[in-house]
Amino acid sequence: MRHTSGHHHPDPRAVSIGPLDLAARVDEALAVQALAFGLTDDEVAVRHHIVLRHLTMTGARALGATTDEGDRLVGFVYGMPNDRTQWWSTVVHPYLRQEGHDAWLGDAFVITELHVLPAFQNRGLGRALITGITDGADEPRSILSALDTESPARALYRSLGYRDLARRVRFPSASCPYVVMGAHLPLRRSPDTP
Repeated sequence: MRHTSGHHHPDPRAVSIGPLDLAARVDEALAVQALAFGLTDDEVAVRHHIVLRHLTMTGARALGATTDEGDRLVGFVYGMPNDRTQWWSTVVHPYLRQEGHDAWLGDAFVITELHVLPAFQNRGLGRALITGITDGADEPRSILSALDTESPARALYRSLGYRDLARRVRFPSASCPYVVMGAHLPLRRSPDTP
């Protein structure tokens, strides 16, 4: 899958999306996340171990967006079938239960991280990454968490069919509240599709 900026001559910003060996490219991926999400060096160091641990989970997989020139990683997504015993599930479960949505934790594919470098945003890469990874899911639905604010990321998730399941979710290490969102699979292909 290729994405270009619409020029007719070779574009150094042309990007291809495909399977990503995230364990081999974890430092590059975390550099993308740090720029896209505003992480400190200490937060990146903590996430390095978390990502590698996640990749040992059954069914974990990743897609990357890389430049056609230079194979530079400019975006990535990874996720896995949800496991109710994992840390993320144990934190969000009470919030989902309170809203009557705790069944969403079963038989769902979790989008763990999705990030695109700011210079490559607004080109459809986030949409292509998340639809690409969920298309390969055996589960009938997908869940994720995002900052509980009106952001381009949240607008993207809504356009794909995700809806709010629980708001004002507090993760122990985060200063801002999150929202847990869920969507039935397959995800919508265009913002106009109901």
